[in-house]
Amino acid sequence: MLTFKRPIVSETASSGIEKERGSHKVREEIEVEVADAAVLSQVFEGLGMRGWFRYEKYRTTFSLPPSKDWAKGLLIELDETPIGTFVELEGPPAAIDRAAKELGYSKRDYILKNYLVLYVEECRRLGKVPSDLVFAASSSAKEIKNSKK
Repeated sequence: MLTFKRPIVSETASSGIEKERGSHKVREEIEVEVADAAVLSQVFEGLGMRGWFRYEKYRTTFSLPPSKDWAKGLLIELDETPIGTFVELEGPPAAIDRAAKELGYSKRDYILKNYLVLYVEECRRLGKVPSDLVFAASSSAKEIKNSKK
């Protein structure tokens, strides 16, 4: 899956781009399924791009039953990464806030940083040089995925 994300253009923001609305990160997101990652890499390289950082994560997506009207459009994403497990709430701000509260979190707990920033901060804390954020080479992706079930 190829995902393109960018800040939503806001008519009211003085800079023309609004990166965050209060305690929520708001971004346009466009996704497309990719049949062949190697071909996509060739396309990017043909456009003059090159990879400089990659990360792995395993995502499990949950949604609440339709009887929970307040949660319409809300996705609860469980992301397992090499630096920890994170819950991403995606949807309308009111639904995000209510779900967070029901999960035991407050707005003070919200993390608006992306995985690259979190990883670089973790490397600094541990005195490590950042590289790619990937699972240990000794564990295959299939073993990790199956152990999480």
